Amino acid sequence: MLRILSRPATRLMERWLPDAFIFVIILTLIAAFAAMFGQGTSPVQLIEFWGNGFWALLSFSMQMLLVLVTGFILASSPPVRRLLGKLVGLTDSRGGAILLVSMVSLAASWINWGFGLVVGAIFAKELARKIRVDYRLLVAAAYSGFVIWHGGLSGSIPLTIATPGHFSEAQIGVIPTSATLFSSWNLAILLAVVIAVPLVNRMMLPLKEEEVLVDPELLREPVPAPVSARPSPADWLETSPLLMVLIGLPGLAWLALYFLGGGALNLNVVNFLFLFLGILFHGSPRSLLTALDEGVRGGAGIVIQFPFYAGIMAIMTDSGLAASLSGWFVSISTAETLPFWSFISAGIVNLFVPSGGGQWAVQAPVMLPAAEALGADVAKVVMGVAWGDAWTNLLQPFWALPMLGIAGLKPRDIMGFCVVHLLVVGMIVGGILWII
Repeated sequence: MLRILSRPATRLMERWLPDAFIFVIILTLIAAFAAMFGQGTSPVQLIEFWGNGFWALLSFSMQMLLVLVTGFILASSPPVRRLLGKLVGLTDSRGGAILLVSMVSLAASWINWGFGLVVGAIFAKELARKIRVDYRLLVAAAYSGFVIWHGGLSGSIPLTIATPGHFSEAQIGVIPTSATLFSSWNLAILLAVVIAVPLVNRMMLPLKEEEVLVDPELLREPVPAPVSARPSPADWLETSPLLMVLIGLPGLAWLALYFLGGGALNLNVVNFLFLFLGILFHGSPRSLLTALDEGVRGGAGIVIQFPFYAGIMAIMTDSGLAASLSGWFVSISTAETLPFWSFISAGIVNLFVPSGGGQWAVQAPVMLPAAEALGADVAKVVMGVAWGDAWTNLLQPFWALPMLGIAGLKPRDIMGFCVVHLLVVGMIVGGILWII
């Protein structure tokens, strides 16, 4: 059934979904017209909002580029390659490859969303080198695991409200993760999604005659140039492990001190960890720089598109459009249904404000007073927003860009499969939020 459903969805996306850069321009125009006709924003104001916010994500854009690059450096190192090779050896079938990459991506994304994106893409490439299976579905399966990130250990919204001093503390206090991430109902959602995602991917596996395969040779990583029999001083420095050890060990020592001092896992720390493990694991500057050159090539989409998403976010927030959209859903809610409608509204807002922290800044001033006025469970409303943010990432290519850069694919190649997941995950999460 799902294989049949995935065929028209895939054909539709391949034919109609443009390059991710075109997609972000179309979203910009939609947000602009909605702000003008829905909020009464003048064209001059609109241009000011857009231009003033255009560079607001520069720091985040660099972080995301480093997620791709440092993750690629680590994942392409010899020790990690050997580990991935052993995991690949757990299956030799097409269906097994789809199930395995789904489970690895789910586990990695639950630990940390950036880690999940990189590990999923690298592991999909590793499997494609060994097993002849539809490469589009393999990468889509790796990306589908990302959907659980906001219910996992790096979920930015539940972690924000669990941190003393957060911007809504005066209103709701500090809500511990035991009431959000580790609540029984959130764990039930996680369990249902973890079971469903691999099965859905397996059921979408095309027939052999319908598969789109990739030449394994195209997935080979570049090999560092061999060391000369009589190396020059420069060659010796580029191939010696000495410098890598002298800089790599202090990096790991800093991480140990950071965590022993109570430091929390965040994007900068993940990138730092990836980089310094990669430095040590590659063993020589030449090997590291070869991996760096390859990793940077996949980052073009991040560099050019993220500023446009920052402009969209500015239009949505400064015009009041995001708050109005959220407010409309609040107006049709009750105390029992507010978590569900928070999920739906967050899913829509996420298409235009694809940042968990940024989205919470927009929706919290609307959702929290509504939860208080209706007597709704604040923790459930918060997680409704968090899951809505994660849910429509299956349709929004913003977060897929790092993974697609590593895999060498376009959004249209995987989004047909992701649309099927959008429907399935939406029914699971929305259904549980409605019931509770």
